[in-house]
Amino acid sequence: MTATETDRFVAALRAQSQRYHDQHPFQVRMNEGRLSRRQIRGWVANRFYYQANIPRKDAAILANCPDREVRRRWVRRILDHDGTSSGEGGIEAWLRLSEAVGLTREEVSDERHLVPGVRFAVDAYVTFARTRPWVEAVASSLTELFAPGLMTERLAALERCYPWIDRHGLTYFRARLVQAPRDAEHALEVVTSHCRSAEEQQRAVAALSFKNDVLWGMLDAIDRAYSE
Repeated sequence: MTATETDRFVAALRAQSQRYHDQHPFQVRMNEGRLSRRQIRGWVANRFYYQANIPRKDAAILANCPDREVRRRWVRRILDHDGTSSGEGGIEAWLRLSEAVGLTREEVSDERHLVPGVRFAVDAYVTFARTRPWVEAVASSLTELFAPGLMTERLAALERCYPWIDRHGLTYFRARLVQAPRDAEHALEVVTSHCRSAEEQQRAVAALSFKNDVLWGMLDAIDRAYSE
């Protein structure tokens, strides 16, 4: 693959930013400070199901990946979310966010607030990672290319527009500002090195499009369930 072909492929992947969920009406309203406490709590409670399943998705990629060098780096994602000991990791940080918005750990962990559309979307994503070729599953993670901008805007909006949220509960977003670019750089390296043919590249872009659908579908379900 020539440098021009690689550039064209990367451009096609980055063009998927036009379908990223930062443009979803629910996320737009969040950033504008127009969500109620009930809606913020509903989003946090439902998004936890996604956070809790990320390590399972990454474990599926590891299980299918024959490349030792890729596995050595990819495993960091699981450690980032699960932590290496009690009280660490992204899942723990999201539970602290839950407490910061007025929810208990129990009510978030037991999924009592989980709406069917969110469960369906997240389960579909985990199934995709388990059943599709591992490089396509890696490609689906490339929404992280677009995440830092959303994370920066979301963090600023939560601090500015929702003063009732305990600021100590926002550490998840600060950590992802560092982790997401690192993870995206590695995933992009993997995808561009393994997707050589036009067909492979098309499947990679389709995988990223699917992930955008997952994230958008989650917000659709949350928006409907907590509509005011």
